[in-house]
Amino acid sequence: MKTKITFVTIVLILLFATIVYADSNNVTTQPGSVDDPIITKSYFEQNIAKQVADEFTKQSVNGEKIKQIIAAELAKQGVGSGTSPSIGSGTNGNTQQPAVPNSGLTVVKLQQGQTLYGGAGTEFIVRTGKVIAVSSDDNGIPDATSGKDIAAGATVELNHLLIVPREGRGVKPDAKNKQEIYVMVRGSYSIMNADGTKAAS
Repeated sequence: MKTKITFVTIVLILLFATIVYADSNNVTTQPGSVDDPIITKSYFEQNIAKQVADEFTKQSVNGEKIKQIIAAELAKQGVGSGTSPSIGSGTNGNTQQPAVPNSGLTVVKLQQGQTLYGGAGTEFIVRTGKVIAVSSDDNGIPDATSGKDIAAGATVELNHLLIVPREGRGVKPDAKNKQEIYVMVRGSYSIMNADGTKAAS
C-alpha cells in the first residue's frame, strides 16, 4: 500500500513539472517590452518609411532610365553612331532604308525603270513586287533557295535568296509590275536609272 502511494506521488510530481515547463515555454513576448518594443508613427515615417522609399527609388526604372538603356544597346549595335546607312533619297525618288541592326541588310525600294546591280558575293531577297533577273553575259544568278540558276529575263521568286557571283548582274522591275518593289540587300550594290545615270549606291 505504501509503495502504491509513493508511485502515485512520483507520477503526480512529474506531471506537474511537465505542465509547468510547457507553460513556461508558451509565454509570448509582451508588446512594449524590451524584446518587442513599440514604435511611434512619427518614428516610422521619419526613419523606416524613408528608407523603404529610398530603396524603391534606387531600384525603380523610370522613363529616363529606359531611354538610357535603349540608347546604350543601340550604341553597342552601331545604330545612330554613323556606322549604319542613313535614310536618303536618290534621283527618281529612290529611297534607301536603314540597315537592319546586326544583320548588314539594307532594304532598297526599287523604282520602275531602275536596275539594281550587286557586287560579287552580294545577296538579294526580293520582298515585294515583280522583278526579273538581269545579266551582262549568258550566265544567270544562282537562286540559293531553289538551287537553280536564274537566267536573264526570268522572273525572280519572292523571298528567295539570290547570290550574285560577279558584277554586272542584278534585278529590275518587270514591265507588268504594278506593286512597290522592296529588295533586301547584303553587300555592295548600285542602282542605275533607265537613262544610265546612277541613282544610289
